[in-house]
Amino acid sequence: MNEELKNILLKVRELYMKYGIKSITMDDVARELGISKKTLYQFVTDKDDLVGKFIDNEIAVRQEEICKCFGIGFNAIEELFEISIFMNKLIRDQNPATEHDLKKYYPQHFQKTIKARREGIYNYILLNLKKGIKEGLYRKDMNIEIIAKLYLSRTENNELNKLFSVEEFTSIKPFIEVLTYHIRGIATEKGILVLEKKVKELENAYKK
Repeated sequence: MNEELKNILLKVRELYMKYGIKSITMDDVARELGISKKTLYQFVTDKDDLVGKFIDNEIAVRQEEICKCFGIGFNAIEELFEISIFMNKLIRDQNPATEHDLKKYYPQHFQKTIKARREGIYNYILLNLKKGIKEGLYRKDMNIEIIAKLYLSRTENNELNKLFSVEEFTSIKPFIEVLTYHIRGIATEKGILVLEKKVKELENAYKK
């Protein structure tokens, strides 16, 4: 992706996250960028194409950010906390109007985000479980495919049933409880010690 298109998508993201997708026209995008519509159409064929490229870029950026955590040297439990903090921020910063517009007016692109999110979460949890077992932090006697599916199901069920508001679900107490619930069910004694240490660090950080 060239720099000009990256700059366009950065501005598009800013507009979509603030106002939703439906209300933002190609004229609005061109005006905000300070370019003509003719120039804009050198990079995209129409608004549907623009939305598609926006979604592709969102998926790529999220994957890139998550992958950064793999190379920092965290153990499996620390890694799970870091990724979860990042995902928590994405949920908190999301404008509901953006997802609503995407689902209603651009269903093919919405389904692409759902598919990417499901596959991403499932595959990441599988990797995390394998790493934790190798490090002696997670139990060996579990079916990692089932655990990964349960984790994914729990994540999606909250979004579908809206048992918690976004503010409630992403606040520190539910965040810690969800991770503790998940990790205690799969952790060894060694893993529980790491979990308790990480929880204390996080709680102290939020007290400051």
